[in-house]
Amino acid sequence: MAIETFTWATQHGESPTLEYRTRESRFGGGYKQVVGDGPNNKEDAYPITHTGNTATALALMAFFDRHQGAKAFLWTTPLGQLGLFTCKNPAPTPMGGGVFKVTATFERAFHP
Repeated sequence: MAIETFTWATQHGESPTLEYRTRESRFGGGYKQVVGDGPNNKEDAYPITHTGNTATALALMAFFDRHQGAKAFLWTTPLGQLGLFTCKNPAPTPMGGGVFKVTATFERAFHP
């Protein structure tokens, strides 16, 4: 199966979470050695929101259901970087009048 691309427009307002995993060894005299933890040590997550009608919310939830929180999909970050992401926590919230707000957090994924 081909990797799907998340193409719906999203509202960006919250800051992403960025962290570099490192390993650290401390020695006497205040000396320490720090190295990156593996070749893909950057962890980033992006909170997203999409507001639309019921049909769009159902299409979004079907997309997330197909990926089941574990299968990666392609998405372009707010800085324009295409990457692989997963989503474990989508939440459709009814806003009234057939409008739904779908919120989720996209976490960076890597191919083995």
